[in-house]
Amino acid sequence: MDQPFLDLARIATAWFDENARDLPWRHAEAGAWGVLVSEFMLQQTPVVRVEPAWRAWMTRWPDPAALAADTVAEAIRAWGRLGYPRRALRLHACAEAIVERHGGVVPDRLDDLLALPGIGAYTARAVTAFAYGQRQPVVDTNVRRLVARAVSGRPDAGPATTAADLTAVEALLPVQDRLAARASAAFMELGALICTARNPRCQDCPLWTGCAWRLTGSPAGSGPMRRPQRYAGTDRQVRGLLLAVLRESSGPVPAARLDLVWPEARQRDRALAGLITDGLVVAASGHRYALAGEASHRS
Repeated sequence: MDQPFLDLARIATAWFDENARDLPWRHAEAGAWGVLVSEFMLQQTPVVRVEPAWRAWMTRWPDPAALAADTVAEAIRAWGRLGYPRRALRLHACAEAIVERHGGVVPDRLDDLLALPGIGAYTARAVTAFAYGQRQPVVDTNVRRLVARAVSGRPDAGPATTAADLTAVEALLPVQDRLAARASAAFMELGALICTARNPRCQDCPLWTGCAWRLTGSPAGSGPMRRPQRYAGTDRQVRGLLLAVLRESSGPVPAARLDLVWPEARQRDRALAGLITDGLVVAASGHRYALAGEASHRS
């Protein structure tokens, strides 16, 4: 690796030490469970929405055993409006597996984490690095973009994480586990706050002097810009409205009440069917519906 990149981790970490956001899951008392919960919640959801939900979740379920002992319905209910509520199902299943397989302790081995339901390669590496201080390449969209620009001189990274991305990031990490874990957090923070996809704050970037993208004139990307996903009027919005009614109820809800949330019957029925297929909602007797795992849904 060329000399300008040898100090990239050191420079990024020094910046992180001075500028990192004070997020609750970064505190030692959050533990591995707190880190794991944060990683589930942060998928496709901004920090500003996650932080209050994380605090409420950890107060109610401070460890995997507490969540596993509660119902799936309560997990869905507590997920609230974070979006993508299937994550609540997966987190509940993950907590049950941690209790059954690991005595209620979040495992510290990558293979054990990957074997848990709902945990993929990114989340497993994030937990081993951020909770257990291990040397792992933690690669999300922000990190891939940062490395593509600073090291490769490309304006953006590819659409998905590849083995080459993991190799490139791992090569930048210090040998010592603790320093490597800190560098992984620093890369992610720089990508999220400074080296953003649109309007990067290059003048504030500690890597600016040796950034390969800057040295090649900061060329624009050649591919089309990703447009924000539309939400209003989509099935996602209707699903959210249906779930909101079910979350606010302590038992099964008549179909007639759900009919009130959206005027277009075909789209409403399609959204409800999708919620049932995803395991978030169950049909109860008397043409009623309830959250999955609702203790009284058969009454």
